[in-house]
Amino acid sequence: MLKDILSISGHSGLFKLVAQSSKSIIVESLETHQKMPVYFTSKVSALEDIAIFTEDEEVPLSQIFEKIYKMENKGQTSVTSKSSNEDIKEYFSDVLPEYDKDRVYVSDMKKVLNWYNVLLSQNLLQFEEEKKEAKQAKETKAKKTEEKAEAKPKKTTTKKAAKKDE
Repeated sequence: MLKDILSISGHSGLFKLVAQSSKSIIVESLETHQKMPVYFTSKVSALEDIAIFTEDEEVPLSQIFEKIYKMENKGQTSVTSKSSNEDIKEYFSDVLPEYDKDRVYVSDMKKVLNWYNVLLSQNLLQFEEEKKEAKQAKETKAKKTEEKAEAKPKKTTTKKAAKKDE
């Protein structure tokens, strides 16, 4: 889901990976749909590789998005990046109570909220459907395998009697 969605240092918004060449990658803005080259000197991060620090571990961004998705009943966040810092901290505490308050800044929280809203508006967050599709695909594959096993005729060996013509 998030492996082809990129954050690029120096550029606002999120980008989708379109193509790759020897010296750059071509990305498309999720919001404006403009394509542009990004050279390997730029700092590019796939959202799949981003995690939020907690007191004990790092929680992948996809899990944070899923928590927000469930908390907001599949809708946009009730708090935006333009809300007060205190409101954002309180909201983030509801989403991830154990986040590391020394290493996760309000600016990080704002990015997470913005990214979530952009991905949701582009229909790129589909947690329940992905799980259902994966489960259905697994069940279908198991059913087909079972049907194939039942459809195969059992091999029987027959011995041909040799005729004696004397």
